[in-house]
Amino acid sequence: MAKDSAMTVYEFRSQFQAPVRFVFDWCTDYTPEDPVLEKDNYTRRILSRTSRKVVYEDLSDSPDGWMWSRQQVSLHPPNRWHAEAMGNHRTWSIDYELVERARGVTEMLFRGERRATFPGEKNPPKARLEGELRQSWKNFAKALERDYRAHQKSRKRNAR
Repeated sequence: MAKDSAMTVYEFRSQFQAPVRFVFDWCTDYTPEDPVLEKDNYTRRILSRTSRKVVYEDLSDSPDGWMWSRQQVSLHPPNRWHAEAMGNHRTWSIDYELVERARGVTEMLFRGERRATFPGEKNPPKARLEGELRQSWKNFAKALERDYRAHQKSRKRNAR
């Protein structure tokens, strides 16, 4: 890691129309299909998974060459997880927390500390990256809520 690279803290909130337990399980079920849900173009490879830890790598092509990162995610059910990510362009330390709100809404609090690692590279402006992250999570929310509705329909069918 470059020693002169400044750390930037990024924070935002996202909401889901689903209960905490469903949101936690859905958000921490890392799969190679996640880039499609996010509407992004990277490749994800799951290296290991236990009930308390997931390790995966992401790889994408950029105008400056390959971008690679490895994430180690510690799961803290029912409502928190922590990710440490290292890569050739940045490192992240991210905390996710889910809070149950009224009327079946779950709010996710995202707080990440990011440091650029590529020589001379700086972190993206706070407002820009937070906006990109919010948009990614809006895409995830649409897929999550679609899956939750399907899950509810299936449960009703099976209860008959």
